Amino acid sequence: MNTLQKLKILSQDSQYDLACACGTSKLDRRHRGQDGKWLYPVSLPQGGYSVLLKTLLSNACSNDCKYCPLRANANAQRCTLHPEEIAKAFLNYFEKKKVFGLFLSSGIINNPEYTMDRLNAVARILRYKYKFKGYIHLKLIPGASDAAIEDALSLASAVSLNIESPGEKHFKLLSDKKDFFKDIVRPLKLMSKLTSKGEKLSRVKCTSQFIVGASDETDEEIVKYMFGFYDRLKFNRVYFSAYQRGLGDPAIPGERQFKLKPENILTREHRLYQTDFLIRRYGFSRKDILCDKDGNLSLEKDPKEVWATNHPEFYPVKINHADKEALLRVPGLGPIFVNRILETRRETRIKNLEDLNIKGKVLEKVKKYAVVE
Repeated sequence: MNTLQKLKILSQDSQYDLACACGTSKLDRRHRGQDGKWLYPVSLPQGGYSVLLKTLLSNACSNDCKYCPLRANANAQRCTLHPEEIAKAFLNYFEKKKVFGLFLSSGIINNPEYTMDRLNAVARILRYKYKFKGYIHLKLIPGASDAAIEDALSLASAVSLNIESPGEKHFKLLSDKKDFFKDIVRPLKLMSKLTSKGEKLSRVKCTSQFIVGASDETDEEIVKYMFGFYDRLKFNRVYFSAYQRGLGDPAIPGERQFKLKPENILTREHRLYQTDFLIRRYGFSRKDILCDKDGNLSLEKDPKEVWATNHPEFYPVKINHADKEALLRVPGLGPIFVNRILETRRETRIKNLEDLNIKGKVLEKVKKYAVVE
């Protein structure tokens, strides 16, 4: 196969790693380019969106991740690109202004150290041979050495390593080869240490991802780890990928335990993203995220409305007098509407919610929990 043929296969197979692929609007969802490659949105520092070219270096893999359709014993058409091939292919897209940056991952070729060396080689070629100063996101390989991870951080704009499951018990159901603490927790802590405030690599953004529903974890367990990522490790983002049934080993819980209907699997993922947003943008604490008796988030109500339902004493919130934190507790009011309320209040008294351009179902929800006094 030539470079283009390989790139089509590898870009297609990169869809199974859905970090940065989910969002609530068309602007921040992945989409296919005209040539069939997956393009992934990224928020720009100056505002607006652009897209990343996302591909694998190789879809050959010696690992046994039981949720992954590219695992060692799976039936897949395998191919590998040379680092120079990826660099040239990416620059071709970049120079035509089709993409903003590169998101590069890989199956494990030979061993983690060799694979990490190949991934770093792509970034090194772009940085030093072609003088590319833009965005490069490298996926770190579980089990890679500290030196290889530090090398990746020195070359990348952002790095990520999938935690996969919240804790060793659930992780063991997904892999017999990988060690949760040695291959996952150790490098996650190293990423945090090397990018902490004041360190020379503090500019590099760190993210991780849960594979939701492949093992038998609860939402409550995932939420606990989310707070660990933000409070202790100081990571920039946490992502969630709903396990896609039928792709993994029939023995894993995600294939055997049909507790959720297919449409509810994605709803569960969406509830975790909403929870993540409440933590990062609304100041919700761990005790504010309420789960049911089984330890899971509600599928019927979003997590902010669940909190509101359980705290009737907090409502109704007074639109003309409440502070920003109280306004953000009103279901239906997000940061944009809250900022609009605060700006309007500086000039005049708000007489009704309709004047703020709040409409439809959102308006009806807000009216349940707020009053224009």
